[in-house]
Amino acid sequence: MNAQISNGVNQSKNIIIGIIAVLAVGAIILFANLNPQDSQRAEKIPDANGILIAEEKNFDFGTISMSKGNVSHAFKIKNESESAVSIKKIYTSCMCTSALIIDASGKKYGPFGMPGHGGGSPIANIEIKPNESVEVKAEFDPAAHGPSGVGLAKRTIYIETNSEKTPKIELEISAMVTK
Repeated sequence: MNAQISNGVNQSKNIIIGIIAVLAVGAIILFANLNPQDSQRAEKIPDANGILIAEEKNFDFGTISMSKGNVSHAFKIKNESESAVSIKKIYTSCMCTSALIIDASGKKYGPFGMPGHGGGSPIANIEIKPNESVEVKAEFDPAAHGPSGVGLAKRTIYIETNSEKTPKIELEISAMVTK
């Protein structure tokens, strides 16, 4: 009987030691993944109180033919505040759509597309100063989906900012695609 009690105590000790070891390894992994530079970087880029306003958020190309090639439309976005706002990321909902940003000085950024589908990096880091505007040129390739890509197409350009008031802007284009 004493052997059974001793065996049970040893099993309990082994279980407790195993739990402590798992917790210790978990704590080491957790603290190893904390990078103080990341938190310092986040503190250096505070959220902006600025507001970005899109003059229009939707544009319909109407009926377009695949054979006539790409179509484009320029959306205007204005910083209607007294604080600068940074566009952090830009990406599209489909590989058939790309976006180009043209700032107030005429400098071009992009093209930006669908992440993971040849659209390049969505990272933008474009600053829009107070009362300045940028142009977001949306380009749509109606032939990108091949002959079966006829019918109504709706695509979105997503713009993520550091603004607390307008953290994300969505611009939508649509078209009735024919062969």
